[in-house]
Amino acid sequence: MTDRADLLQGTLDLLVLKSLVLGPLHGWGISKRIRQLSSDVLQVNQGSLYPALYRLEDRGLLRSEWGVSPEGRRAKFYTLSAAGRKQFASEQAGWRHFAAAVEQVLEAT
Repeated sequence: MTDRADLLQGTLDLLVLKSLVLGPLHGWGISKRIRQLSSDVLQVNQGSLYPALYRLEDRGLLRSEWGVSPEGRRAKFYTLSAAGRKQFASEQAGWRHFAAAVEQVLEAT
């Protein structure tokens, strides 16, 4: 069985972008949303998530601003930029193409 961390390594940016398509979130909220959307299969640790957020922000795909979390704590909230939305659409299409090709190989007799 594939280790969850290995699977996540190549798809983390796509998962982060998808979670933010649904609305602005702080880091812990992004991690929680990915876990919820995957029915607890994908769990992103903070050591992987924050470098990805900083990298995506540096690339202009995310914007951030400080705010207050629902728990009343100061937190950095991330939103997708226009470039981020475009990148998400491109990566989503690429992922679906890749997944279909893998499925085709697995179904071969």
